[in-house]
Amino acid sequence: MTSLLAGVLGIGLAAPRLVHAAAAPGTILVLGDSLSAGYGVKVDATWVALLQRRLAAQGYGYRVVNASSSGETTGGARARLPRALELHQPAIVVIELGGNDGLRGLPLEQVRDNFEYLIEQSRQAGARVVLVGMRMPPNYGPQYTDSFHALYGELAQKYQLPLVDFFLEGVALDDNLMQADGIHPTAAAQPKLLDNLWPALAKVLKK
Repeated sequence: MTSLLAGVLGIGLAAPRLVHAAAAPGTILVLGDSLSAGYGVKVDATWVALLQRRLAAQGYGYRVVNASSSGETTGGARARLPRALELHQPAIVVIELGGNDGLRGLPLEQVRDNFEYLIEQSRQAGARVVLVGMRMPPNYGPQYTDSFHALYGELAQKYQLPLVDFFLEGVALDDNLMQADGIHPTAAAQPKLLDNLWPALAKVLKK
């Protein structure tokens, strides 16, 4: 009877399973440093946790996996990425890195090479990539700071990636939104960080 009814309606018996699969677009992997790991902030108050709640509220079926680590560099992430891709098989990879590279004054060609590896490996694994830009304090000198920030735009253009120009826009210079160390955002800043990311991320989201 079930087979007959399915034939009359012109559908296959496997249709419910296909609909269920389409309703689960996959995993968003956040590959970041302390800004995404939530240094000094409760786990459920971080922008990554807020992202999971916003996705659910807006009808997106993504699961967010936070693979961020305080102190992480592009080199460290490069070593960890293959395992993370294999384990989580993400549909989207958010790369929020580079700040610690810049603070250490690492050569920009080395940083560029690491970023290109992260982007290319993520794409080869079938994920779409969102790149999150950072800026360096002015005491590093205009040549390094300008070239550092420009690197994100160059990579975004080369690989045609959605780009967050500066993740800490509207946060970095507000003492009320920064912790006493002047480096890490407070819990109150986390919604702003998510708002800064959202327009770029929204370009690759699927319902």
